[in-house]
Amino acid sequence: MLGLYKGIGSPMMGLTFINAIVFGVQGNAMRRLGRDTPLNQFLAGASAGTIQCVICCPMELAKTRMQLQGTGEKKSKRKLYKNSLDCLVRIYNKEGIRGINRGMVTTLLREAPGFGVYFLAYDTWTRYLGCEPEDPYMIPKLLFAGGMSGIASWISTYPVDVIKSRLQADGVGGVHQYSGIMDCVRQSFKKEGWRVFTRGLTSTLLRAFPVNATTFATVTLFLMYMREGDECSIQDPEAQSVHLQPQTQPTSM
Repeated sequence: MLGLYKGIGSPMMGLTFINAIVFGVQGNAMRRLGRDTPLNQFLAGASAGTIQCVICCPMELAKTRMQLQGTGEKKSKRKLYKNSLDCLVRIYNKEGIRGINRGMVTTLLREAPGFGVYFLAYDTWTRYLGCEPEDPYMIPKLLFAGGMSGIASWISTYPVDVIKSRLQADGVGGVHQYSGIMDCVRQSFKKEGWRVFTRGLTSTLLRAFPVNATTFATVTLFLMYMREGDECSIQDPEAQSVHLQPQTQPTSM
């Protein structure tokens, strides 16, 4: 049973920091860009995706190595890595800074456009659904918009994720199969055909919808609550009883 959760320590360590970076950078980028346009939503999301790669790449490397630990062995007598942190320390001691950043280029190629699509899709869906603060169905709409944004993001970059995962898994056991990104693409396509670039997509999308639905709805509602509190704190005493409306477009983080 515990085998189903192999490698979970790494995502749990980094997920909080990643979400903080992503939504913080995206919100500040939108304020810098000024206008709330589809292009600016994409650019702000892409900048957020780029910066969070600093944490995301080593985190996913540790997750991949932890999940592969013991693979192909009838009985694992000794575990190479105790946990995700120990995994990264051992990789660093053996391969240096390049080792713990293995797959960084493909991570950038996945995250920058992926998060651009992510925030653009969310902005588009919330506008289309009319997610206004006074709408009694606002929360279900936010959940749906967030889930569909996650699906759109993964569909747009999943082939790159396949290559990234293979490059990060390469070298386990001391054998390196790929010399680089293009070599990995060529070998994978030659041996397994085009379907290799969509393998596992269904399970990824099934996970992406609830995770991103919850993430976006929670962040949006929290920001609306904080804005309402900020507005309330600067009201004069005679205006305290007035019902406060957050910004009508909750997608600008």
